[in-house]
This record gives sequence, structure tokens and C-alpha cells, in this order.
Amino acid sequence: MRPEKLNDIVKALQPLSIGLTVWEVRGRGRQKTRAATYRGTRYELLVPKIMLEVVATDGTVDEIVAVLMETARTGEIGDGRVLIHEVETVYHVRTGFMDCD
Repeated sequence: MRPEKLNDIVKALQPLSIGLTVWEVRGRGRQKTRAATYRGTRYELLVPKIMLEVVATDGTVDEIVAVLMETARTGEIGDGRVLIHEVETVYHVRTGFMDCD
């Protein structure tokens, strides 16, 4: 997603009381790369983006997706994607507790 949308996304997700992890990443899709020149050499740079990871219960997934789709959308190429994966097992490192399903 676009880095400039991060604060809006975090603010919109706060009422849902969910945890999230944010990575600063670079990539390309339909938006392509950006050209830069340094000391006479031309470089193709990947576009800076943010990647969010949210682990949620099945009951909150649709609400989270709706918030992301509304908040992150600019209508331009490069708005990002929402991928949903099933998490089978979670281990709590501090306690050794295992959550299943």
C-alpha cells in the first residue's frame, strides 16, 4: 500500500482493537519502477510501499478488509492488494502456549 496512507489506515483500524505489523518494502506491479540517475548512470528503482500484517479471527476479517479497501484506496494504480491467508497454529513465545483454530 502507499506509504502516505499508513497513518489513515492505522487510525481507521484502531476501533477494531487488532494488532498489526508494518514493513517498509519496495516492489512493483502495474505501477512499474521509477528511473533515477546517479553519477551519470541510470537506475530503475522499485517503488516504496508499506506492507501490513494483521492476524484476526474469522469474524473480523470482512470488517478489516472493508476498512482497508475504503481507507487505502486512491483510485490510482499502486493502491496495493489485500491477501487473506488461513493461520492454522499460533505459538506464544513467552508462555509456550499454543492456539489452534
